[in-house]
Amino acid sequence: MPVKAYRILAAGVVAAALLINPTPSTVPVASADGCPDVEVVFARGTNDSPGLGRVGDAFVGALRGRTSRSVGAYAVNYPASYDFGRAADGANDASGHVMWMVENCPGTRLVLGGYSQGAAIIDIIAAAPVPGFGFTAPLPPEAADHVAAVAVFGNPSSKIGQPLTNSPSYGFKTIDLCNDGDPICSPGRIFSAHSGYTPGMTNQAASFVAGLL
Repeated sequence: MPVKAYRILAAGVVAAALLINPTPSTVPVASADGCPDVEVVFARGTNDSPGLGRVGDAFVGALRGRTSRSVGAYAVNYPASYDFGRAADGANDASGHVMWMVENCPGTRLVLGGYSQGAAIIDIIAAAPVPGFGFTAPLPPEAADHVAAVAVFGNPSSKIGQPLTNSPSYGFKTIDLCNDGDPICSPGRIFSAHSGYTPGMTNQAASFVAGLL
């Protein structure tokens, strides 16, 4: 898809109908000292407590159980509120952390991930590598070489027929999961489905990612 279309998509997913409050996470963000073998950069969903969020915690825990490598985790810093325009803050923060890792830990394999509004943030940095709508820190093309995999859950762009797997730079190493009936990423109307990504789909994504590390 042309870059212009992806830019429009990124703006659209930020304003998508993120109708459901995910259960707030009470698990603190995991971290690793120095340069880990793998770093997960994860954006939590709307109304999740600061940190990785419930889905991010489950995904990172599952990934650690599937690899012998050290796995660090970075929680994207943004409000995760119903002011969806602030998702651009998260995109800038995620992009900035990716570039910090590329410059300071070039041997670390990066994994991008997000849930719900957080998935839209990953759409912005992976599918719309141009500034706009408050996004000021697009990743340079060479950053994709440091990203081993992408895992998104309940991604709003899937609802409009543009899953992240369509990205020319990241699509082939992306798993874009949508629960049956989830109204955020599908035509379904089963609102509880948006909260049903753990543990089944987080385990599935962890297995996919582990296979690419």
